Amino acid sequence: MTTSNTHNLLNTERLILRGWNESDVDDLYKYASDSDIGPIAGWPAHQSVEESLEIIKNVLSDKETYAICLKEDGNAIGAIGLKLGEQTDLTDRNDECEIGYWLGKPFWGQGIMPEAVKEILRYAFEDLAMNKVWCGYYEGNNKSKRVQEKCGFKYQWKSEDVDVPLMHETRTGYVSLMTKEDWLEMQER
Repeated sequence: MTTSNTHNLLNTERLILRGWNESDVDDLYKYASDSDIGPIAGWPAHQSVEESLEIIKNVLSDKETYAICLKEDGNAIGAIGLKLGEQTDLTDRNDECEIGYWLGKPFWGQGIMPEAVKEILRYAFEDLAMNKVWCGYYEGNNKSKRVQEKCGFKYQWKSEDVDVPLMHETRTGYVSLMTKEDWLEMQER
């Protein structure tokens, strides 16, 4: 089943991962305007509902970018996506991609993001035939680091002076990796 913007619909026990719609603008602004969300992930907090609408149209409309929604009400509470091809600078291979995500602060600490990441990994390996999924985080983003550890990503390297263009600064970045082999091994446990 697909949503109106040609995304797959992915389900977990508590979540629906679906394409973003313009009707999600108020939910997006509510969480993305929080200065504890975007800046640590490398993008500025949203300043207006109009800005959030532009982000839905121009950024979150990418084919493999999903709204994280609770099944109970269907409202968007965060985003998760796969960067394929030229969208990522972590690989130039067609059978590898990068995962990115963020979650509204009221939903932190409830295991929601690991649940969403595990479903996106399943989708990447089973449906998109990926062999590797890369993931990065900036120094100080311990919540993102923790999600990667919980989901079984393995630390690969640290990079100094990583350009963060939307924030007009450089940071220290950390890169982790999940291989299909590691993922399959985890499914057997």
